[in-house]
Amino acid sequence: MSEVYATRRSRLRDHFTAAGTAAALVTRPANVRYLAAAAPQGSALLLGKREDLLVCAGPPDDRPYEGRPDENLRLHVLPPNGGDAAVVAADLAVAQDADSLALEEHHLTVARHRAVRAVAPGLRLGDLGGAVEQLRVVKDEEEISCLRIGAEIADQALGELLESILVGRTERHLALELERRLVDHGADGPAFPTSVATGPNSGRPGHRPTDRRVEEGDFLSVCLGATYRGYRCEIGRTFVIGTSPADWQVELYDLVFAAQRAGRESLAPGAAHRDVDRAARQVLDSAGYAEALSPSTGHGVGLEIDEDPQLAPASMGKLDACVPVTVEPGVHLPGRGGVRIDDTLVVRPEADGGPELLTITTKELLAL
Repeated sequence: MSEVYATRRSRLRDHFTAAGTAAALVTRPANVRYLAAAAPQGSALLLGKREDLLVCAGPPDDRPYEGRPDENLRLHVLPPNGGDAAVVAADLAVAQDADSLALEEHHLTVARHRAVRAVAPGLRLGDLGGAVEQLRVVKDEEEISCLRIGAEIADQALGELLESILVGRTERHLALELERRLVDHGADGPAFPTSVATGPNSGRPGHRPTDRRVEEGDFLSVCLGATYRGYRCEIGRTFVIGTSPADWQVELYDLVFAAQRAGRESLAPGAAHRDVDRAARQVLDSAGYAEALSPSTGHGVGLEIDEDPQLAPASMGKLDACVPVTVEPGVHLPGRGGVRIDDTLVVRPEADGGPELLTITTKELLAL
């Protein structure tokens, strides 16, 4: 795998040297991990003029799911209280005779940027921008395999919950149980705080679990994700508690399901990001739910749960093959309830079978 990380760093180097910059400093944790395989918290990666260095605030962690840094990348481990890794890395860039350094200005605080400038006043500082994030958009098959395993774990945890007794249990209890099951089945941990919303709470987008207990006739909306070897997936499903859903629940569910299917079917290499959003959104908009819709239909996933691309009305750009995204339209009716259906998929060409669905828990409206 070492050559994979060397290739990634080489591609980034091509980017900043083409802009006339001698070295680059990567500080955003997900970007450091992408280029270095693994890194202790607070690490900074210097792509130097003569040598690449991973500057660590402490020794690498030996926990299996954390992994080890790329063996071909030299480590510079700071002593206890040895200062800010980014500042030390800038000083090391000077030691390699660099005259310019590109920074991830969107990640550095003003204070850290000033500290870098203070330790290396002779360096011409520039902005690396979102160069690493753009490299991360298209995944290789090893990355997709990690996402696939994470999705299997999330499916398994959700499936087991649905087989248990739900009436009378609190949202908070169900969320904690789901997160425990993720770890039991091999996840590093949850990809994000698990959302469980019942009854009228399902009508609140972004709801966080409370002590409300599940009741007969409720919508039960669940959104969870697993992290596996650093890669994060997402799944969301909505169910009804009781023997038979009300007519309005069936109607709303069928509408969101149709919108989600339209979004999934529009995923293809070359499809515009906003066209995927439009495919799902117009189904719900035409039914009169424009005011109840979320700002976007989906987003990329990977080392972070919310990556580029953004599937939103104003989003520019087109999809490539091997880009994992979520498709997650929903309708939220305050005080009444709501439906959200959320899958993680990988964009594939039609010749390869079209979009690959990673989260396979049924999307049938189950009465639990």
